[in-house]
Amino acid sequence: MSKNRENTAVQPDNNNFAQVSKFTRENQKSLIFIASAIVAMILVYVLYQKLYLAPREEKAADQMYVAQEFWAKKDWDKAIKGDAGYPGFEKIVSEYSNTKAANLASFYLGVAYLNKGEYRKAIENLNNYHGDDSMVAAEALGDAGDAYVELKDYSNAASYFKKAADKASNSFLSPLYLKKLGLVYEAQNDNKSAADTYKSIKIDYPTSTEAQSIDGYIARVEAKL
Repeated sequence: MSKNRENTAVQPDNNNFAQVSKFTRENQKSLIFIASAIVAMILVYVLYQKLYLAPREEKAADQMYVAQEFWAKKDWDKAIKGDAGYPGFEKIVSEYSNTKAANLASFYLGVAYLNKGEYRKAIENLNNYHGDDSMVAAEALGDAGDAYVELKDYSNAASYFKKAADKASNSFLSPLYLKKLGLVYEAQNDNKSAADTYKSIKIDYPTSTEAQSIDGYIARVEAKL
């Protein structure tokens, strides 16, 4: 009796096979179309990368070095607008969008505008930077925080300094942005949050430059509690 049940259990379901075969025959054209569309999309993407994006990437990188030199010299106007036939970061961002060079140019451009006192433009360009380098990404967030401080938008400044400290996650930049965060809390008269932030520098980054003088900041805000 059990042997018969075992034989029955392993027998293939011919009806199912027939249904699959019928579906394939009836939808053969649709399946071929879908497969062809997928292959075409892959081909278009590869061609886009090799024939369009790669040459633009190379050209943008070749043209950007002059603007970088002006930026290093703190000649912000020429870094932004360019000089002697070489484009500035503004043009790199505009003409070479979707390239890594244009992405990095957004960071340079944001810092240049920050130093020129054009804070709204600084924030816009710094927010347009999206990089994998945690140090540069943290600096972009921190610089945007600085711009918000200049605009006296302390709520956004605090948000950006928090993000910058978390993004950096190191003893060089994190305590710097935490200290700026504490100062923003003080500007908002939130002395409890300021004290907690300063204490986190002392506890989490005891060997940092900021930690060496942080006791004075802690004492100052705790006296106001």
